[in-house]
Amino acid sequence: MNAIDFSFDPEWMSTLSAPFMMNAFVAGLCIALAAGVMGYFTIARRSTFAAHALAHIGLPGATGAVLLGLPVSLGMGVFALGGALVIGALGKRVSEREIATGTVLAFATGLGLFFARLSSSASQQMQSILFGSILTITDGQIIGFAIFDALLLILLAIIYRPLLFSSLDEQVAQAKGVPIGLMNVAFMAIMAGVITIAVPAVGTLLIFALVITPAAAANILAGSPLKAMIIASALCLISIWAGLVLSAMFPAPPSFIIVTISTLFWAIAKGVEALKSR
Repeated sequence: MNAIDFSFDPEWMSTLSAPFMMNAFVAGLCIALAAGVMGYFTIARRSTFAAHALAHIGLPGATGAVLLGLPVSLGMGVFALGGALVIGALGKRVSEREIATGTVLAFATGLGLFFARLSSSASQQMQSILFGSILTITDGQIIGFAIFDALLLILLAIIYRPLLFSSLDEQVAQAKGVPIGLMNVAFMAIMAGVITIAVPAVGTLLIFALVITPAAAANILAGSPLKAMIIASALCLISIWAGLVLSAMFPAPPSFIIVTISTLFWAIAKGVEALKSR
């Protein structure tokens, strides 16, 4: 068995200045903004399982895209959006969303494995899809990420109040005339987009650490929704950027380091919460 070498790389500064690393830093900024904002709503709406499942629902889209010679992000986005719309339409309540999510997730996972078996190239891409490949993000993907972030902020500026109201107290919001069904579908559709741009960083298996974990830590530290979103985005950004720097200094996968740092932030926040409760 080969030994793992974690020796320090004295040329890490030159690695950080490489074009592919610059792309990774910019992509990290775009991902952190979207993940931090929507992570708060995901926790508030008790939809963490749905958010995690969307990444896996996008798996057959990714493998199917490789099979057809199309961009992986396109296939993943189409399937994640389709799954999000189905879950949002069928799951009007939390309990209903759990059933709809589990059913769609099981079918999508099986379909993804089937597509992977049909193509050797799809099978070879499985590792990057499952665990991420932020160092291979292209200029075209970054432009797509930036456009998505702009559209996300514009849309949230329009639906922020009803989305927040329905997230914090669904029954009261419904009594006040907030279109709960529409908010469910809108939230799930936006989450599909966030998942699609975040998967290249850490993959479908580790996406929870970018979308949910920083937001969970921020909810402990912040006293208002807006502050929680800002802190969540900041923690997500620090996790990604610090992960990239450390991966340049030591030969370790960036996704592993990013997830580790994000988890440490959450553990520290839980420790602070425990001390305050004494």
